[in-house]
Amino acid sequence: MSDHYEVLGLSRDATEDQIKKAYRKLARELHPDLNKEENAEDRFKLVTHAYEVLSDPQARANYDRGGQDGFGLGDIFDTFFGSGGRGPQSRTQRGQDALLRVDLDLKEAVFGVNKTLTIDTAVLCQECQGSCCKPGTSVQTCDICRGSGQIQRQVQSFMGAMVTTAPCGTCRGTGQVIPDPCISCRGQGRVRASRDLDLDIPAGVSDGLRLHLPGQGEVGFAGGPSGDIYLEVSVRPDPIFGRDGDDLVAVLEVPVADAALGFETEIETLDGPTSVTVKAGAQHGEVVTVKGLGANKLRGRGRGDLLLQLKVLTPSRLDSKQKDIFKKLKALHKDDSPRLGSRRARGRF
Repeated sequence: MSDHYEVLGLSRDATEDQIKKAYRKLARELHPDLNKEENAEDRFKLVTHAYEVLSDPQARANYDRGGQDGFGLGDIFDTFFGSGGRGPQSRTQRGQDALLRVDLDLKEAVFGVNKTLTIDTAVLCQECQGSCCKPGTSVQTCDICRGSGQIQRQVQSFMGAMVTTAPCGTCRGTGQVIPDPCISCRGQGRVRASRDLDLDIPAGVSDGLRLHLPGQGEVGFAGGPSGDIYLEVSVRPDPIFGRDGDDLVAVLEVPVADAALGFETEIETLDGPTSVTVKAGAQHGEVVTVKGLGANKLRGRGRGDLLLQLKVLTPSRLDSKQKDIFKKLKALHKDDSPRLGSRRARGRF
């Protein structure tokens, strides 16, 4: 049995890159389509076999230890139990998944929105339609493995001569070769390009939520199935409204006189102008609930509420007339005096 290093014209300390370059050079010289010498095909098979062993780190290590084809215990079990005869592998491969981010305003997150994102991805090659072949040509059966995708070889082990199989190095286990690759995609069946992704963002999404878009990722090798897109939602902070689950929260500033007497006013919400009533005697920090003006519920029906926390504004500058009014008011409440009150949690604000 020929030494694999000698077949490729290499020393035993050859690097992986040197092995690859030597094989490519000899394969071009000895390929049966180019070299019509009588023994060219046999030499080509010998070179390919040597490359298969030396290009596989584990097989090479076994070969270097035993001087044979790297035939280990795992190969023996594969031979006995048939795992070496799986048949040719598919040329097509599934495309990779992608994680994208979409930025939304709070209103878009609450009510949902349709957006178009332009993404850079792999799309089907229009020249070859994913076949990887130059138009007018097609894939051919590998003449080394004759379409099986595998090469059988006889090796010596401590159990004697045995026959095992390995993926064909010429067709990489697919059983097919492409004599004339498509120029546009260089035999990939896909090209890089920009495309628009139409997004229908559902109402009620929140910051950090991920949406799954199956089959919207990059096209696979050789026209294989597309991967998926995972869309991460990022909601920009709103200057007025915050969010707590399905509820919206905001602060309503109230002059002290209005808090004492009660009032009705109109405020601008995400739904438009809305009337709000505050009862007399409203206290600082009190929460007024406006039903049904929160966020849409992502899973389920209905909406949350709008929660308005009152911020009672005490005037910091008083003219003489205003001071007289507050003095009279204090005189009417002479029994009231500053005192420690109960401690309450701040809640969601």
